[in-house]
Amino acid sequence: MAVPMQVVLSQAMLGLNNGAFYALLSLGLAVIFGMLNVVNFAHGAFYMLGAFGALIGYEYLGNWMGQEGWHLSFWAALVVVPVVIGLIGVIIEKTMLSRLYKVDHLYGLLLTFGLALIFEGVFTNYFNVDGEPYNGKPEMLEGAANLGFMLFPKYRLFSIVLSLVVCFGVWWLVERTRLGSYLRAGTENPDVARAFGIDVPLLRTLTYFLGIALAALAGVVAAPIYSVSPTMGADLIIIVFAVVVIGGMGSIMGAIVSGLALGLIEGVVKVFYPPLANTVVFILMAVVLLWRPAGLFGRE
Repeated sequence: MAVPMQVVLSQAMLGLNNGAFYALLSLGLAVIFGMLNVVNFAHGAFYMLGAFGALIGYEYLGNWMGQEGWHLSFWAALVVVPVVIGLIGVIIEKTMLSRLYKVDHLYGLLLTFGLALIFEGVFTNYFNVDGEPYNGKPEMLEGAANLGFMLFPKYRLFSIVLSLVVCFGVWWLVERTRLGSYLRAGTENPDVARAFGIDVPLLRTLTYFLGIALAALAGVVAAPIYSVSPTMGADLIIIVFAVVVIGGMGSIMGAIVSGLALGLIEGVVKVFYPPLANTVVFILMAVVLLWRPAGLFGRE
């Protein structure tokens, strides 16, 4: 039976929305691995913290401050929450991760995996495991926009555009600016970078801050769409790791392109064979690793 093109395009748009989240999360993971050689298994937990930061700021922060009825708006949360969660990441990097840069990558993975379990356990004790809705979505993003072939929720369209702007903005920062060249130099040859007066420990801290802030930003953007729960990061992190592997570990452009492409592929597969949609990313990962072990954009 022929599938109407309108249905395919509609599912592709919904898949692109998921792909925007994959790209944003994968980007932060790729930045941290590419610059610090740390497999950050706590990335999903920081995504969850970003969503909870938006929820707590809107629902509870006013009461805690004695200002009943006061809310941290969604627009403010887009800036404040990534900065706050990023600073938590800075503390972790300075006190824990910085001690592991010269040892095997496995130690960093184990440390971040343990941190992820701690964050998830703490929030599970205080919040419903099934999740809570975030009610702070701006009124201007309510309703749907007419795309010609479908009515698409304005907020989902906003999340796609914002994710694309942030992703390509970070790519430009790392690949096309002097700060980005310092970051790459401090990672690829720290001894030479120090000889030229570059503060390598500071660059590493800034890199981890950027990666964690991107994960938290993805959480804030996801809060109005998905239920905010302590396990939301754990449910997504495996897919995000697969995206990063397909794009190439540490490749920023690979993370962006692979995330968007896999979201689109998932959406289209749901039209023709829905049971395959949840596993297609892992099938593609296996094929890519067999054909090009370094990933599509990775270096051998």
